[in-house]
Amino acid sequence: MYFSNIKNGFYDLSKEERIVLVEKINQEIACDLSSNKTEYILRYFSDEDTYIRKTGYLAIGKLFYSNPALQNTILSTLTNLLKPDSSTAPGIDSDKVRQTVVNAAGEIGKFHFEKVQSFFDIGLFDKHHSVRNAVIGSVKKMGEKNPIPVLAWAKTYLKHPDKEIRREICHGIELRGRTHPQDILPILKELEFNKTKRVSDTLIHVLGQIAYKNGCLKTVIAYLNTWENKPLVEKALDEIVDVHNRYKKFAVLTQQEAIDYIDKHYKI
Repeated sequence: MYFSNIKNGFYDLSKEERIVLVEKINQEIACDLSSNKTEYILRYFSDEDTYIRKTGYLAIGKLFYSNPALQNTILSTLTNLLKPDSSTAPGIDSDKVRQTVVNAAGEIGKFHFEKVQSFFDIGLFDKHHSVRNAVIGSVKKMGEKNPIPVLAWAKTYLKHPDKEIRREICHGIELRGRTHPQDILPILKELEFNKTKRVSDTLIHVLGQIAYKNGCLKTVIAYLNTWENKPLVEKALDEIVDVHNRYKKFAVLTQQEAIDYIDKHYKI
């Protein structure tokens, strides 16, 4: 029985039904790859249900690591599916397919970024926002596990003439900064004089998002002391203070403690 496109969605199934469905998706995707077909892959990758698509791209990631003999087939299949209008079959949403392909590449890139870098070089410029958003999400998850090549790649796009590319890269490296701010702050510094408001707003947002995490405020303030764009830094400090209030349930410091630390350690 094919469960996808069910009326009430993945999480309206019982736990037992979800387990059966996930196993079915895993087996059918493996079957496609073993026989050089894409029937099931296309069906699951284009499904309306986000969680069906997620199960599909997680299945690809698992197979890549558990079955090395399929790795070349997986990469070639994903490469073909990333092409616009890779399928014109009825009921197949090619935008969703490309989005899910990028997410699948992100699973592989957690440990083998060099094998999938081209997917992100292409996905960054996709015509559909969902595919570009998948690049951001993938950079976030890859940056946590495999930061050195991912951040080196991200840095090459910080001076790109397209403001949206600069903004997306800035947003994409945020998650690594929440645990290792020292890894992304030197990269973010390259954007301190960016004149595009949409990019500078994202930069300020990212600085706020990493500053309230455990042990991060000290590192952020130390780096901001080296930045020359003082008006931007002042806006970032305001955002940091505000974040400590907005996320007070999750922030290590209270808002007042954050204010006191900034007053003591930020060099005007």
